[in-house]
Amino acid sequence: MGNGELFEHVPAEGQGATVWIDPAVRSTYQISPMLLGKFCEHLGTNINHGMEAQILFNSTFGHWPFVASGPGISRPDGGVALEARVSEIAEQARRISEQMGLHDAELLLRDLDTGCAFGWVRLGDVEAVRASPDVGPYGDRAQRIEILDNGSGGALGIASRTYLPLHRTRGFVYRIVGRAYEPVHVVMSIAHVDAGGEAGPALASAEVELKEAWGTHTGMLWLSPEAVLDPAGVFQVSVAASPGANLVLDRLLLYPDDYVGHADPEVIGMLRQAQLPLLRWPGGNFVSGYHWRDGVGPVDARPTRPNPAWPGLEPNLFGTDEFVAFCRAVGCEPMICVNTGNGPTEEAAAWVAYCNGGPDTPMGRLRAENGHPEPYGVRIWEIGNEIYGRWQVGWTTPGGYLDRYRRFAQAMHEADPTIQILACGEQLVGLASEWNRCLIDEGEPAVEAITDHLLTGGQVGPDTDPADLYHAFMGYAGTLAGLYAPMIERMRARGVKAPRIAVTELQLFAHYRGEPGGQEGEQRLRPEQLPTPVTISEALYLFTLLHAFIRMEGAVELLTHSATVNHGGGLRKVRERVWATPVHYAHAMAAPMAGGTPLKVKVACDTYATARAYGHIPALRDVPVLDAMAVLSEDGEKLIVTLANRSAEGPVEVRVAIEDLAVGAEAELVRLAGSTMYDQNTLEEPERIVPQASTVRVGQGADGNHPEVRLSVAPFSLVRLVFDL
Repeated sequence: MGNGELFEHVPAEGQGATVWIDPAVRSTYQISPMLLGKFCEHLGTNINHGMEAQILFNSTFGHWPFVASGPGISRPDGGVALEARVSEIAEQARRISEQMGLHDAELLLRDLDTGCAFGWVRLGDVEAVRASPDVGPYGDRAQRIEILDNGSGGALGIASRTYLPLHRTRGFVYRIVGRAYEPVHVVMSIAHVDAGGEAGPALASAEVELKEAWGTHTGMLWLSPEAVLDPAGVFQVSVAASPGANLVLDRLLLYPDDYVGHADPEVIGMLRQAQLPLLRWPGGNFVSGYHWRDGVGPVDARPTRPNPAWPGLEPNLFGTDEFVAFCRAVGCEPMICVNTGNGPTEEAAAWVAYCNGGPDTPMGRLRAENGHPEPYGVRIWEIGNEIYGRWQVGWTTPGGYLDRYRRFAQAMHEADPTIQILACGEQLVGLASEWNRCLIDEGEPAVEAITDHLLTGGQVGPDTDPADLYHAFMGYAGTLAGLYAPMIERMRARGVKAPRIAVTELQLFAHYRGEPGGQEGEQRLRPEQLPTPVTISEALYLFTLLHAFIRMEGAVELLTHSATVNHGGGLRKVRERVWATPVHYAHAMAAPMAGGTPLKVKVACDTYATARAYGHIPALRDVPVLDAMAVLSEDGEKLIVTLANRSAEGPVEVRVAIEDLAVGAEAELVRLAGSTMYDQNTLEEPERIVPQASTVRVGQGADGNHPEVRLSVAPFSLVRLVFDL
């Protein structure tokens, strides 16, 4: 069955629409839950300070790499270039300080210049505190602190600032790794920072004795439940010692006591509630320079590295074992993308063996030594991420990837012949790409699944028509069958029995360029009006693409939407508060369709056209304003109908008519709606856009033989109807 048999559009002018559902015409395809996956990457605060629960900034005292960007920056081998300009470093420090709640950027930069790790400052009389870089027990940068006896008094040491999840807990687990020239007692404490930026007295403290040999010290800090504290306030975490102390700290970690396997419990809970089926990791661009052995073994022995693709450090607190534990806590399947940039084939094969080998194999024994005797059984492996792009560490040519694909696939299959391998396709271009043609025609073993990244939207600015941009995104899904069908046919002609596309990244991707300036009425689009992944637009964008992929009946085997936390659309975690963006709720609304059978729908409604292309989205014609999908649930007891209003112009009055099915007298109705295309949830209003549940009466059509419902579908809204059969 093809796309045209599941969806038929009948042009009809006016504001109304009719959706006919024909259960006699149904697909043989059962909707894969893997179309509702997510993606996570070590980018910004997606994992560190996002999924991961550790609170402190630069908790391993690493050398912070400020990253250069803009015209004139050369990166011939991909990855990031380091910034040396003082003015640019100061600007980056200011942004990081504001985002993370740290000390003022000027203070951070002053003490960075005097030997403190970025994010930390000297505490007390700075003339009495000397800081310098040093070496930790495993060769990484550590932080030396020397306290002079100058009679100044007061607490002397180093401090950083942070937010705390006080809405959940007042208990915190610390871990300090350190030593001293001579045995010394240090005091770790937490204090509230007032509106003037001054830290008050300690709310909780713990004393630790550091000796000449390296030692790890753990314990609890409890903030009194009687203390009146601002849950959104800034807190200072400090380590102080008495005059004469000479000590070295390798790391200072702080976790809320309700963490789940070192992950944020709210993130775990919300992804579990949304029934997340699949999670892709660790990249993204990050993976092209990631070496997985940095992230396994004793956490304190793992190295801190510069992030190979993005600004910042990678402390390797969240590696393979933590990722699999995260997936198990959520209840989803893990999917791993391997390093084909600067990683050898042997490294990828060993990663497969570490995850899937028995405890009697070399890599299985290593996993068991790390506390995980049972194989993880990671089934889906992706050979590289966007490795065609010069932004990737170790990017390559079409022929170069052909060679890498063959060697990686063979080595990984030797480690585990049961795994499913995805080949890295060039994004958004189909068979117009030499890369894709070469891979499909010559790949050995023959490519059974090829990836695509739907990241498009192009450059927009003050002169962009907002409605035209929104309509382009909402109509883009209709072009993808034409992009993917020739690829599928070419793979089939190569002898592949079940060729598939795997969309492993997806989000709205328009970029604002130009200065907004002027009065509100003097320009058409302002930066804050852009449809972005955190807005209601992403929720509708996802649904239109889900509908399109379902109609392709298995040609698109999986989708890992970008992303889990603080990257793309999904969850947001700011100042230790977690909330959901609209697209997170859209995932939850779509979850009941998994395992179901698509039914034929015919939609009579008006259409629209767009005036121009946006990135890879062409100018569109004859796009139905209403998108509809009907699904018979997996247990056969419910009919699920989803409706998306693609138009920004106004509500659509909809009649849903059901042929040859007996349904209950009422249907469950769930709406997810915004007031504008850029409407979103925020830290101040985390539940501005949430699903609204109600019921709607089921009536009889004019002929008295067909049940129907009537409802209004507002612009910027999704609707899910569930009928009991």
